[in-house]
Amino acid sequence: MSLFKKHESVLKNAIEALHKRTFFAAYPEHPAPAIYGETADADGQEKFKALLNTKFGELKQEGSTNWIGVEESPYTQELLGIKYPAFPVDTLITRAKSSYHVWRKVSAQDRAGILIESLERVKARFFEIAYATMHTTGQGYMMAFQASGPHAADRALEAVAAGYEELQRFPASTLWDKPMGKFNIQLNKEWRAVPKGISLVIGCSTFPTWNTVPGVYASLVTGNPVIVKPHPGAVLPIAIVVAEIQKVLAENDFDPNICQLAVDSFDNMITKQLAEHADVKLIDFTGNSTFGSYLEALPGKMVFTEKTGVNSVILDSVADVDKVAGNLAFSLSLYSGQMCTAPQNFYIPEGGIKTANGTISFDEFAQKLVDNITGLVDNPKAGPFVLGAIQNRNTCTRVLDAEKLPGKVWLKSRAIDNPMFKNARTSTPVVVEIDASHKDVFSKELFGPIVLLIKTKNTDHSLQLAQEMAIHHGAISCGAYTIDPSVREKIADVMALAATPVSFNLIGGIYMNQNAGFSDFHVTGGNPSGNASFTNPEYVIKRFTWVGHREPVPAG
Repeated sequence: MSLFKKHESVLKNAIEALHKRTFFAAYPEHPAPAIYGETADADGQEKFKALLNTKFGELKQEGSTNWIGVEESPYTQELLGIKYPAFPVDTLITRAKSSYHVWRKVSAQDRAGILIESLERVKARFFEIAYATMHTTGQGYMMAFQASGPHAADRALEAVAAGYEELQRFPASTLWDKPMGKFNIQLNKEWRAVPKGISLVIGCSTFPTWNTVPGVYASLVTGNPVIVKPHPGAVLPIAIVVAEIQKVLAENDFDPNICQLAVDSFDNMITKQLAEHADVKLIDFTGNSTFGSYLEALPGKMVFTEKTGVNSVILDSVADVDKVAGNLAFSLSLYSGQMCTAPQNFYIPEGGIKTANGTISFDEFAQKLVDNITGLVDNPKAGPFVLGAIQNRNTCTRVLDAEKLPGKVWLKSRAIDNPMFKNARTSTPVVVEIDASHKDVFSKELFGPIVLLIKTKNTDHSLQLAQEMAIHHGAISCGAYTIDPSVREKIADVMALAATPVSFNLIGGIYMNQNAGFSDFHVTGGNPSGNASFTNPEYVIKRFTWVGHREPVPAG
């Protein structure tokens, strides 16, 4: 049985899910022993530990000129000691060029089968990847398992499904028969989906698989060879994924260099050298706006970016203010605010927030939010695991600097103890009240657990500011609370014009940070936070070109 036949039902279900946009998950998100096996967690942890202070030898890339590894665990603040094979840029490009002319001629069915098979292999390593993610990003265990494991695999499958469907949109060939009166003109026509060329996928330090695999699998399914350039601080999670892709390629007699890993170090980064190379045609990037804008400006490249944004929460009226404060406290504390979808600017009318039991003043809501943050942070069974650890030391500095912003500090940041890791690098949220006139303060992303409470004239003023921030500085998410249908529609319409999705009235176990594969488009591509959206059709169709040929039907 071919790999396509083996996984055809999975692909069919994924394509159906793309259209229905209802809940669909091919990979269970809960790390339950009943699903993944009684020893899966312990085995994954042991496999991760066995990789420490060794050479990562799973990649099928031969002839390395060096071994590089600079990853540090945010939980132990010690180097992982894992070294990866490194290669000159010219070697990576040469191998990608050679593999391009093989991979581009492989049928879409076979490519899809190979890629879904690789995801099945990755599934068997979800727990190992979870520990690798914890100790490179600082994510808590549950987030590390879900985001780098099943959720990332779902996003990769989503890209495969979208790409495969677009490759089937037009027939490979047809007979074109045009009546001309006494005779017909007949032409044989054919169409080929021609891949653009070498694809460079640049990873980030906080979500090394979830943000990376959509671009990897979108390029591969459409016939492009891929060079994965991970962030030097978070290599292992995506290295495991690349290794599994290479293994499946090799097992099916394809060049494993169709998907290569390109590692570097902080003092000798190769990202620009790769990006500017004439043979690189596609670039996927997640990271800061400065570098993302540089990539977007490179001539002759098709670039897909997710950059920084300023995410807002608009508070107008609520049914239950305590549930709202609790939801938002969790949302802003999750992974210590190190998510591109985390809320930052909270717009609160100076006249307060309307409730069924009267109006809650600005100060009353601010205190409720602070109390909920403190209650979560100080809960030894929740706080350390929800907050996780800080990936980059600079984030800790940024949080402390936020206390010096011009405004009342409602809550100072502090370090908390993690019962499992005594040296964990932690910072609790800082909450600062900012006057609405200080746009210079709240018009940029302050990455990390930093919350700005902005006092506005009214909800219209809040909405105006939220839209302005999104249009001029970008936004990936927006939260809004209102029990007035007309206000809800106004917020939805105004923020849609700023290409920003809105999560309305979330309470309980769903948060504005979260994006669901096969249902939520991640980033819209319509404001400065990024020019791409996975996974919409544009995300895959720009990776290949339809080319048609024709010739007369032979006489007789």
